[in-house]
Amino acid sequence: MSTKILIVALTLMLGGCDAADLLGPDPRIAQREADARAIGAACRHALRGIEDCYRLNEKASKTAVFAGWKEMDEYMRENKLEGQRTTVGEERAPVSADSGASPKAAPGGRK
Repeated sequence: MSTKILIVALTLMLGGCDAADLLGPDPRIAQREADARAIGAACRHALRGIEDCYRLNEKASKTAVFAGWKEMDEYMRENKLEGQRTTVGEERAPVSADSGASPKAAPGGRK
């Protein structure tokens, strides 16, 4: 009889606990936060404005992106570092018909 009471008491006590709290925060959430901060820092180093950074990374947390951007801005100002403008993702101007280049021409001018 006493073991049944003990089992019922333990079940009731553990039933009130949230098992997720015992395990700690979800590591995926912490990873997404760290990724968003890294995105913000990279945007600042690439001389991108925070608004452009938000637009290019819509799925990232805006608060974490801003925190990373701000941390990198402070670091760059303290250490008198200049950013490095990115060249990836820039659109190239289309070749016009007046330039004399054929759209079917192979590199090096061969057809």
